[in-house]
Amino acid sequence: MRFGNWDIRPLGGWAGCLTMIVVSILLSVLLTVIVNLLF
Repeated sequence: MRFGNWDIRPLGGWAGCLTMIVVSILLSVLLTVIVNLLF
């Protein structure tokens, strides 16, 4: 996928899978905290 100048390549194997899982968990926690602080 490409976002402007960024070229995002999905990592292969277990490392890529683990990274995507950790990133998604961190993002969901971060969004929950931000929403709770706003409201």
